[in-house]
Amino acid sequence: MERTYTTPLLDKLGIRPGFRVALVRITDPDIRNSLATRTSDVIEAADVIDGAPAGDVDIDVVLLGADTEHELAQLAAWRSRIRPSGAIWVVSRKGRTATLRDIEVIAAARAAGLVDNKVAAFSATHTALRLVIPGADRPR
Repeated sequence: MERTYTTPLLDKLGIRPGFRVALVRITDPDIRNSLATRTSDVIEAADVIDGAPAGDVDIDVVLLGADTEHELAQLAAWRSRIRPSGAIWVVSRKGRTATLRDIEVIAAARAAGLVDNKVAAFSATHTALRLVIPGADRPR
């Protein structure tokens, strides 16, 4: 039986009004429309250039679409672009169509100096795992 959730996706992802959000390989029109009502500070980031994301720093939330380990290798570069209290959500396919397992995402996160602390249903076909900078590594 499919569960029905009433919490809006942006609330589940912790995206507040005025947040700076980077979209990387996220093409879902519903999330884009929802973001437009929540914040005007959305960065379209097609990919990582020369090992570092092109564009701004001090990003509150990165929505990173990933279906390969190569795409997960970009986590370290995105870590350097988020605020200490920011998050990177790795959005990947779920179920039988999944090409990445949670364990692979978690291993890539640890290698990039990140820890996982939440999972959310992104859509009927995708799941999202939140990665953050460990509290001990954040400036005091």
